[in-house]
Parts: sequence; structure tokens; C-alpha cells
Amino acid sequence: MTTRADAPAGDNPELDLFDATGRLGRTAIAWLREHTLSALSALGASGEVRVRIVGDQEMALAHERYSGVSGTTDVLTFDLRDGQGDGPLDTDLLVCFDEASRRADELGHGVERELLLYIVHGVLHCLGHNDTDEASSARMHAEEDRVLQTIGVGAVYQPGRSKAGGGS
Repeated sequence: MTTRADAPAGDNPELDLFDATGRLGRTAIAWLREHTLSALSALGASGEVRVRIVGDQEMALAHERYSGVSGTTDVLTFDLRDGQGDGPLDTDLLVCFDEASRRADELGHGVERELLLYIVHGVLHCLGHNDTDEASSARMHAEEDRVLQTIGVGAVYQPGRSKAGGGS
């Protein structure tokens, strides 16, 4: 079963959230949609964000195709704004349910929280953040924590244990 959560017309930002794995129930999708929209609001983001939740196999294929890296990863970010880093978002995100499930089990929280972290991480890339070195990674993860705390979820990323941002 696949579940889709589409933003009603006129919402800003717009969110399309699709569980291609069929492993998240309606309650989990609703929670993830609500908190993703809250996170986008906390970031002051507008535009469109499309999130496809996939399994390891689809993520590994995409990771190889778009990044030239073998194996799965947590999130792949596609900023479709034609090289314009400013303005409303036009973003596609692939987030990996299996990776989120493994990390959530390791860290002792729900898979929805881990998926939300991956979504926030991907959006932050489109808003100009990067994690290419230790200092920029620390700033990016601090911003993730700030957003997740602002919306009442609390910090999710734990250095040395979780690896959000490995695929961006």
C-alpha cells in the first residue's frame, strides 16, 4: 500500500509526501506531514517540496545514478531551481525508510523522527547549508536541532551515532 499526503491548494509551502514503501501508516504519514510543514515554516521556506520515501534498493540505485556512490544513503536532495539558490523552493527529496529504521532503532526513537531529520537536512541543503567539512557540518546539524526543537520534536541527530547528511 502506498500513502500520499498532498498539500491543499494555496498552502505555502506546498508539500507532496509519498511513501513508496507502503510501510508507514496513515498516522505516521500525517505526523510526518504536519511536522515537515512546521519545519518548513520555522525555516521561513516557501515553494514546493516533494518527498519520496523509498527502501534501500531504490535508494542504492539512485545513489549510484546521481552521486556515483555504491550503496544506500539516508537522503538525496535535488534542488530544481535552475541554479538559483534564492527564491521559493523547488525541491525533490528521496529519503530512505530502511536507513531511517536502522538509525531510529539504534537511537531509540521512532522512524518518523529520523525521516523528519532527513527531510530537514535535505531542505537545509537547498537553503545554502552544507556539510562538506567539520565546521559547516556542525553548523548545519545545529540548525537541524534548532528547527526540530522549535517545532516541539527535539534534537534527533546524534554525532557519532546517526549519519544524516551522508547522501545529500
